[in-house]
Amino acid sequence: MHDAELENWHDYEVQSRREIVALLRQIGEKKQLIRMKIKGEADVCVTSILEVDADDGVFVLDRSINREQNERIVQARSVLCETYLDKIRILFSVNGVREAEFRGASALAAEIPSSLIRLQRREFYRMPTPVTNPVPALVPMPLDLGGGNATFPLADISCGGVALLDNKMMLNSTIGQTFTNCRIELPEIGTVTTSLQVRNALDVTMLNNKTSRRIGCMFVDISRGNMAAVQRYITRLERERNAKLAGLN
Repeated sequence: MHDAELENWHDYEVQSRREIVALLRQIGEKKQLIRMKIKGEADVCVTSILEVDADDGVFVLDRSINREQNERIVQARSVLCETYLDKIRILFSVNGVREAEFRGASALAAEIPSSLIRLQRREFYRMPTPVTNPVPALVPMPLDLGGGNATFPLADISCGGVALLDNKMMLNSTIGQTFTNCRIELPEIGTVTTSLQVRNALDVTMLNNKTSRRIGCMFVDISRGNMAAVQRYITRLERERNAKLAGLN
């Protein structure tokens, strides 16, 4: 995902040096864990910020307990970091990571990023999709299940992803499972093509006593154009909901 993921969230970019330094310091003070992706989800180091030196333009991070992983971090051109601060998701890319010493112990130092992405809870607000005329998501199926595409209705949608309803328990709902080249047909907006990665799954009993599986998925490598389409659709759903509420008053 790396910088491509940051590109998706360009609208939520923070470029103020003072604000970036303040956010990094808060992350450090609150001892928030940071997921450092060296080669995507396959190579992740969990770390934390030890110190932020605004004068020198660097900040210090805990090193990995794995020596070889530290070497990969230092060799990488850039690494993507992800953390949360007061339930706000923060993403940033760091360059020039090097071995360092902090209070007599080995650590890592990196350049303070020139920008970061701050995703307020508002951006991940989940909007229920219509029940009577469900929004279809077409997911490519593996050959052992017959290949082709299977259609799954959406339960909700946000700028972060969607929830699929898998009534026939067809999909592999293992966390981290990724469905590539999925097509979501948004009414009056158009088709959104993206990969979907499973983040959670919940079996629910419907009113007719049948069991369905609700699979929460995150957008992966979604283009800026497709993200704009998702945002337009969410805005439309909000307008329709607000109009209904106004009519009820």
